Amino acid sequence: MSETNTAATAASGVMEQYVANIPDTPEVGQIVEGTVSAIGRARVYIDLHPFGAGLIFGREYMNARDILRKVAVGDTIAAKVVDAGNEDGYIELSLKEARQALIWADAEAAVKNGTILSLEVKEANKGGLIMDWQGIQGFLPASQLSAENYPRVDNGDKDKILSALNDLVGKHLSVVMITADQKEGKLIFSEKSPQEKEAKEEKVNKYEVGDVLSGEVTGAVDFGVFVKIEDGLEGLVHISELDWGLVEDTRTMFKVGDKVQVKVIEVKDDKISLSIKQLRENPWETAAKKYQKDDTVNGVVIKYNKHGALASIEEGVAGLVHISEFESEDDLKNTLPLGGVQQFKITLFEPNEQRMTLSFKEANEG
Repeated sequence: MSETNTAATAASGVMEQYVANIPDTPEVGQIVEGTVSAIGRARVYIDLHPFGAGLIFGREYMNARDILRKVAVGDTIAAKVVDAGNEDGYIELSLKEARQALIWADAEAAVKNGTILSLEVKEANKGGLIMDWQGIQGFLPASQLSAENYPRVDNGDKDKILSALNDLVGKHLSVVMITADQKEGKLIFSEKSPQEKEAKEEKVNKYEVGDVLSGEVTGAVDFGVFVKIEDGLEGLVHISELDWGLVEDTRTMFKVGDKVQVKVIEVKDDKISLSIKQLRENPWETAAKKYQKDDTVNGVVIKYNKHGALASIEEGVAGLVHISEFESEDDLKNTLPLGGVQQFKITLFEPNEQRMTLSFKEANEG
């Protein structure tokens, strides 16, 4: 091979290597970093070595003008490519979009790492709390509140929930981010950190359905009673599990600090459900041995409802006297005053289902 051909081949190899080493032009949507090289009127030039020159101007400048007014030549800026090369040869950049992208990247990292954040509650609605993180509005569902801040209200009454949640507005809560979805612009927070949830689940999983435990009442609310069974773990005794008899007001039965025996009736995720009545003899089982359909019995009227009146024939065993036996609601109440003792006929008796209906008319005909 001649020296001329050898030189040409070598030059060609060097050129190919040089071309191969030229970095690709940044793509639209990519975050790039450069140094401010010049500042003009409503425009900022960025040295994006080795890609060339970048430019923030027009609408992109106006969107970020408050920040750009503070930059100086030599400052380093991260920006997002919105045009890989305009007609003047500049790479057009967006500072605002870059900041949003970086914020969402931080959000994804916060979700992954379980980062604990202290955020102020800005607003409340019937579903939970609104709070801001780096200029992005996020939501903390009521179900993700800690036991301390969870709104314990009767039958999920939305107005009462909202009132309880409004009490948290202006307070700072320690939360973790559990969802960060840039596409939908969604941030979801939880007051329960993954570590706390795992620790609580570990505590809950020590117990099994049927376990009998000692506990302390920590709260009596309309729908039941909260009982602490160990440090950091509360269970709920629903109002229907407090007593075999009718419970009108949980607060008249229990107060904070009361020591109680409870039975575990459900273990699910990080929650445990308890019963007090199941540790007592079921009066319906006793009643099953004493009564049957068509018996005539004495009963005490204990409550009215839209269907009629409830009459108790024994502690914890009550049946419905239907309103259809009376001309009107007033007639029922006049005939069967609360606390009054009357004779009734048992027209339905299903002790296993804890169901009974009574008839005043059939017991008092003639």
